Amino acid sequence: MKNMIGVGLIGMGVVGSGVVKTIIEKSDALNSHVGLPLNLTGVAVRDISKQRSFDISSEILVNDPEKIVNDDSVNIVVELIGGENPALELILAAVRNGKHVVTANKEVISKHGAEIFSLARQNNVRVLFEASVGGGIPIISPLMRDLVSNDISSIKAIINGTTNYILTRMAHEAADYSVVLSDAQKLGYAETDPTNDVEGIDAAYKLSILSTLAFRASIKDTDIYTEGITKLTDKDFQYAKELGYSIKLLAIATQTNSDVLGRVHPALIPQDQMLAKVDDVLNAVEIETDLTQKVLFHGPGAGSMPTSSAVIADIVNIARSIAGDTDLLDPVRLSEDVKVAPISTLSTKYYFRIEVIDEPGVLGRIATVFGDCGISISSFIQKELEEKASDAELVIMTHEATESSVDRAVVGLSELGVVNRIGNVIRVVE
Repeated sequence: MKNMIGVGLIGMGVVGSGVVKTIIEKSDALNSHVGLPLNLTGVAVRDISKQRSFDISSEILVNDPEKIVNDDSVNIVVELIGGENPALELILAAVRNGKHVVTANKEVISKHGAEIFSLARQNNVRVLFEASVGGGIPIISPLMRDLVSNDISSIKAIINGTTNYILTRMAHEAADYSVVLSDAQKLGYAETDPTNDVEGIDAAYKLSILSTLAFRASIKDTDIYTEGITKLTDKDFQYAKELGYSIKLLAIATQTNSDVLGRVHPALIPQDQMLAKVDDVLNAVEIETDLTQKVLFHGPGAGSMPTSSAVIADIVNIARSIAGDTDLLDPVRLSEDVKVAPISTLSTKYYFRIEVIDEPGVLGRIATVFGDCGISISSFIQKELEEKASDAELVIMTHEATESSVDRAVVGLSELGVVNRIGNVIRVVE
């Protein structure tokens, strides 16, 4: 019988510091929840001499993460360094050594989840990753456990706080993208290199994890169609508002028969929908199932303490199993029957913003292109361009059309002499 449970941490940045601080400050409560003391056996950091904002014994600090994964006194390894490597190697090494793992690493789980789960099963250990999606929002555990009897048909989510902050400011203040991005970087919401956020890569990692759990299939980040927010302008927000829509970077996965289509892109959402009201750095995940219908998970998607909450919940979950000597839930089992559908199969409504020469017959020629591609126009608005009186801007909303038809229409419109440029094409999600 064990008399304590050893926890080894790799990485003590923003989230890691929150985890260590909480374990120290709430030790009595956590030990009571587990039934045995949680012993912070070791913490791997880059700089042992760095001053911390809380008291931590220097005796448990090490500068070699391999000392954590090879320490016989460590039962649970907590990986919080992020990135693909060396995090992946450390997780796999810990699992091979018979240690349970808790991680917040969305990239590793997205790209290598199937391999990790399989190895964990072979070594009779668990790998938990609640903090990899949604920060402090409990979403991974419900998908693995609480919704297991449901057939999930769709996921719609706002799961990147940086882009949601940017889009909220652009919508409410008619602010320029570059100005808001700069503000987000100054506030610490955006990285110096914001590519992963603004190009939708971060959201694709997270959606692949949610899709894998929801549809019990190996859905990788490369299976997700990904498009960022950099093409959006203040005009798109102005016109969307006039039409009764908000613009959000949505992560969407749907299952039809055995095909799963995952996509991350800006989308027009009716203003009366719940997701349209999720602003600033908050996240939200809407799950639609056969038994529960629509369920919305909403809250802080990042930050030291919210993410620490999810990490510690996983630690306690595993520790309880160890303390009670109970069987562990089997790691995620995935089916090979589910296939990934390409974005070309998508059928939805679309918004077009097109700059044209303002002369008779223009709309008719544009309508002909749409008609030849099998796309029906539901409405259009013509706007004058202040900077050039001889030109105009058309805002066109379509009825439901296929992505492949829209691609053909974009080519056809680009070839029209009366079209100066296609300002934007945005999918509509209702």
